[in-house]
Amino acid sequence: MSDKIISVLHVEDDMIDVRILRRIFAKHGILNPLHRAADGVEALAILRGENGQERLERPYVILLDMKMPRMGGIEFLRELRADPQLKDSAVFMLSTFMREEEKAMADQHSVVGHLVKGDMGEDGSTLVELLQEYWRVVEK
Repeated sequence: MSDKIISVLHVEDDMIDVRILRRIFAKHGILNPLHRAADGVEALAILRGENGQERLERPYVILLDMKMPRMGGIEFLRELRADPQLKDSAVFMLSTFMREEEKAMADQHSVVGHLVKGDMGEDGSTLVELLQEYWRVVEK
């Protein structure tokens, strides 16, 4: 394995979900830097280093909520994939409930995977396993 540290950008408007993810990371000893954006607009500013935001350097993975104010998940994905500097970013969709149409739209924008928040496992182990497997693949 290399010494690369993969940052995580959590794009989520619900502070309860933000706290839950932080607890999951702490419980499982995940030390990857965890950044938060409240919506797609703020996430793009972080990824581009705009509006006074420090640019998030690669490598990173994005955990993206589907429903948010100002710019939701699908709108964010459209913007992300249209940006030549960001189009290959790894994105996992997280949602409270994901309809098949939303899942199909996310897939059209090349998400790495999707996870319904209620299916992350009681202790978040499903999400942790998904991220760890992804990191193993990326690091090779």
